[in-house]
Amino acid sequence: MSQELLKINNLSTSFQIDEEYYAAVDDVSLTVRENEVLAIVGESGSGKSATAFSIMGLHNRGKIEGEMLFQGQDLAKLSTSEMNKIRGKDMSMIFQDPLTALNPLMEIGVQIGEVLLLHNKNMSKTERRNYAIELLGRVGIPRPERVVDQFPHELSGGMRQRVIIAIAIANQPKLLIADEPTTALDVTIQAQILDLIQELKDDLNSGVILITHDLGVVAEMADRVAVMYAGQIVEESDVESVFVNPQHPYTRSLLSSIPATDYAQDRLHVIQGIVPSLKHLPRTGCRFKGRIPWIDDDAHEDHPVLHEVSEGHFVRCTCYQHFYFPDENKEDQANGVTEG
Repeated sequence: MSQELLKINNLSTSFQIDEEYYAAVDDVSLTVRENEVLAIVGESGSGKSATAFSIMGLHNRGKIEGEMLFQGQDLAKLSTSEMNKIRGKDMSMIFQDPLTALNPLMEIGVQIGEVLLLHNKNMSKTERRNYAIELLGRVGIPRPERVVDQFPHELSGGMRQRVIIAIAIANQPKLLIADEPTTALDVTIQAQILDLIQELKDDLNSGVILITHDLGVVAEMADRVAVMYAGQIVEESDVESVFVNPQHPYTRSLLSSIPATDYAQDRLHVIQGIVPSLKHLPRTGCRFKGRIPWIDDDAHEDHPVLHEVSEGHFVRCTCYQHFYFPDENKEDQANGVTEG
């Protein structure tokens, strides 16, 4: 088995609202290994990006509790200067919106050169420029010797995202966090970006945390999947188990809400309601309970925990044992028969 790069134990990240702290990431434990893609999936507001920003130490006002052991160091206990030595070198992040992540007033080559200079002060200006051109070519940007002198607004969305990836891999990180790396890109460019991340992972033997709401991307890229809802992990397993044998009502609802091509599908499932706001998030009982009101109250645990339903497959709350879709035949459900 590959070596562990990052081991998160009971991570909670809280933010202050009206003088009280509310956890956006609540008691999350995860492991990322070398040459592995761990996908964190869920709706907007489920805590995916908050988890990523906690790992990278980018929450200015968040209260971080728990352990984040990266190559033996607890990131939660490091000072800003200590984090700066790791961030951008040993671990880096591909941000969701490249237009806001890039400085509009700086040439592309200069921005790539910055991260090189921070972690390798012996590189000359010429060496940094030449390496920036090499990186731009590596991420598939045509005519990199020209692009290196351009500004972000002169590039397309797909090219800007490739620049962000070039910056992220400049120092050959061991851990790469990709936060919705294909948002707002057309499907052709999306496929190219995902292929690029896969190639870089293999070349660098890096661990990758892929944050997305797109289950198609998860199926294509991930080795393991953690499904997040309302700040908690509600299901975690290898990617095949999550798609072939999903257990938690939220996971099953997500999968039923996307079109299927392998069987006739009359209509898509619509998940009732929305993810509760941080301030109004239920802190006791099953957090998904309000969105499946047809399931009896006694099907839920008062204090839901993760249950190992098969080797390496974890599901939160006992409600998974009683869940069915409203339009399914209850008798079929009792016999373990579902459509599709």
